Amino acid sequence: MTGVSAAAALEARQRDPRAAIGMGRSALKAAWAAGDAEEASIAERAIGLSLRELHDFEGALTHLRRSVRAAERAGSTRLVALARVSLAFVLSNTGRHALALRAINAALPELRGGDADIARMQRGLVLHYLCRYEEAQREYNWAIEAARRTDDKLGEARARNNRGLLRAYTGGLRAADEDFDRAAVLYRELDQRLAVADVRWNAGISASRAGDVPRALTMFAEAEHEYRLLEVPRPALLINRLELLVSVPLLEEARAAADRALAELGGDLVLARSEALFHRARIALLEDDLDLAVELAVAARKGFRREKREVWEAGARHVELRAAYLSGQRTRALVTALTRVASRLDELGWRMAGLEARVDAALVARDIGDRKRAVAELSTAGAARRGGPAAHRVQGWYAEALRRDLLGNRRGAQIALRQGLALLDEYRVSLGASELRALSGAQGKALALEGLRTAVAGGQAGRVLSWAEAWRAGALRMTPARPPEDSGLADALAELRAVTADLEAASTAGRPTAALRQRQVRGEQRVRELTRQAGGGGAVFKPPAVRDLARALGSSALVEYIDHDGALLAVVVAGGRASLHRLGPLDAALRELRLLRFALHRLVTLPEHVDRTAVRAGAEHAAKLLQDRLLEPVRRRLDDRPLVLVPTGKLGGLPWSALPACRGRSVTVVPSATVWLRAATSTLISHDRVVLAAGPRLPAAPTEIAAIDAGSPPGGSASVLVGASATVDAVAAAMDGAPLAHVAAHGSFRADNPLFSALELADGPLTVYDLERLRTPPARVVLSACDSGLSAVRPGDELMGFTAALLGLGTRTLVAPVVPVPAEVTTPLMVDLHRRLGKGDSPAVALAGAQEAHRDDSDAAYAAGAGFLCFGA
Repeated sequence: MTGVSAAAALEARQRDPRAAIGMGRSALKAAWAAGDAEEASIAERAIGLSLRELHDFEGALTHLRRSVRAAERAGSTRLVALARVSLAFVLSNTGRHALALRAINAALPELRGGDADIARMQRGLVLHYLCRYEEAQREYNWAIEAARRTDDKLGEARARNNRGLLRAYTGGLRAADEDFDRAAVLYRELDQRLAVADVRWNAGISASRAGDVPRALTMFAEAEHEYRLLEVPRPALLINRLELLVSVPLLEEARAAADRALAELGGDLVLARSEALFHRARIALLEDDLDLAVELAVAARKGFRREKREVWEAGARHVELRAAYLSGQRTRALVTALTRVASRLDELGWRMAGLEARVDAALVARDIGDRKRAVAELSTAGAARRGGPAAHRVQGWYAEALRRDLLGNRRGAQIALRQGLALLDEYRVSLGASELRALSGAQGKALALEGLRTAVAGGQAGRVLSWAEAWRAGALRMTPARPPEDSGLADALAELRAVTADLEAASTAGRPTAALRQRQVRGEQRVRELTRQAGGGGAVFKPPAVRDLARALGSSALVEYIDHDGALLAVVVAGGRASLHRLGPLDAALRELRLLRFALHRLVTLPEHVDRTAVRAGAEHAAKLLQDRLLEPVRRRLDDRPLVLVPTGKLGGLPWSALPACRGRSVTVVPSATVWLRAATSTLISHDRVVLAAGPRLPAAPTEIAAIDAGSPPGGSASVLVGASATVDAVAAAMDGAPLAHVAAHGSFRADNPLFSALELADGPLTVYDLERLRTPPARVVLSACDSGLSAVRPGDELMGFTAALLGLGTRTLVAPVVPVPAEVTTPLMVDLHRRLGKGDSPAVALAGAQEAHRDDSDAAYAAGAGFLCFGA
């Protein structure tokens, strides 16, 4: 047996680790048969490093220790040193950094030339793990220069990949990407597929740190695809995706990923487990679960301390201190601790966490009266506004606004806050997925609340409205970005529809559904991934001034509700001026809202023979309480004007049509005044063509469609899709650019995944994702489907669901229910609505008239009618 086979196995470990293990074992057997201990040492090292690629760390350590012993038996100090360097590499992977560093330092004097270069690169990696970044970079630089001198492409690629990752974590993002690009080229030349995938994953980390979410997700997806093809496990990679999810923040998904990571990452994956604890603590902090955040952060900090990872330990300490700040602690000791951890995080390259800690320190100092220290900390933090990733600059503008406010420069503070929010809007519009745009709005919370606080204290209605609009439903103020046609999204949606249809059939027939549910979950994740990878761009519509809003309203009145520290405020714009009103605690309104929704739901679900008198009385009583709380205090400003209502997100499911003052009255509900103005001033389309579609398993739906079609004006044209012809593709194609579309179908609202809220059609669900692929949205839409007007609400009153999707795309008006509606009793209401639209009534007037005409048909008809709202214009 020659040395070539063992060397070939060693070289193949990053191309195909399983094949390399087989090669190494063959070489090992032949080596011992020939009594060749040197060859055996190389073979054992090849096997050990290949097992490391497969995350079998215990197996890797066993074989690398055998490699050391075989080299000692052969009397080769060089091979002993190389084996110890490889052993140190795996020890560091398992958190034993100090032991690893001692092993490499002991081996280095025995190595020369290229061997020494490899050892120094591995030493750099251990120093990297230990957060000794400057020393690590010096070692990587040495390894790269040495590899280039000797034309060692593999050595250069490995060192560049490692240096790129270090640069990504210490802020050198552009230089990091240059390293990754060069490493990928070299690895491709060497046919190292697994190594190329690793580089792409690291490039995803760099993109994540730069705030380029679509690129990060694309890099992660491409790397994961390659890992699956190579059948190479990468369980620790959950953590890097987790960091990205938290940064957006995609909190529900991040929480699930963190819990999965904590359940799966055990044994030797101690580094990844500590990081999972850290990110789970950050999630708890964002969800205001402060006790859990502290518990997890303490556990993570102890792990990082054992692993000698100073920057991560400082990050965990920051979570503990921020939880203390959010819980109301205000002491000089807390200021000192926050300042100390901010300085350490800055020094070690974690600039965003350092910024947050420094701003927290300043706020505590401000609250305890130490104005001088607060200004000093804010001055340091405010410098971040001048450069770096968008998140850093936004935080910098927030710090600068607080500094100016402390110095008495109120106008300058307001300008700084608006600069920060404008910068955040620029960043958000660069994201192509509506989901990412909506959720990333959470990053502007501190700026918006500070601006609103100042405006409310000043008592000027126009300024309060301006600040409420600056953050409210911001994703809907942006030019919609549609997914690219070649993304594979259409195929993924079609596959998901087929799985969902199979699942429904299996469930109805009583067959096992577990496997189909897993396929559905994977299909939904695939759709999300493809959508999130799309790039964005476009314009951001600025909130209107009161005078522009008043001009567009004409004789109508707009009421915008605002949640301010748990108190409900209202700004009314009517008769050319704005006024500010305080309505009391929000919680009381939410309690009455729950009672109203419960009563309406009971009215439509109770059996026919049950007396509904008491239930209806309960619904009307709750509606009267809500009116007294929400409309009565501003009644004098409203007179009998048509209403445009802008509820805060927590009031989003309120069936306003049930309130006595709204009966028979033109009422429009919108996510924000900006969205209303955009819809109201959009170009009207002639309504001589209608799209009418009916879903399956709803006997009343075809009847409803036939009745509406029969009442269409003479000479008008209607696209009628019922039965097998009402497929998702057919209905979506007909809706594209239609003046008016009406869909009667089973509807489902997904609170867990609002963009998968669906209308059931012949071949499966038509989801929000399907609507977002329309080139031109229908001008007016009527959805006769349960809960189809509901939306999930995220920070900043960002809405996610059919309402947000259609209004965001440019639909002028949507009529849909926010409660379950029985098709049998809604058909007369829908037919009457279309009759009135045909006569030329506006949608809000037509809906109000139809609701009033059918209000007393039955208790169920009253409840169903009250649940329909007119959204938009």
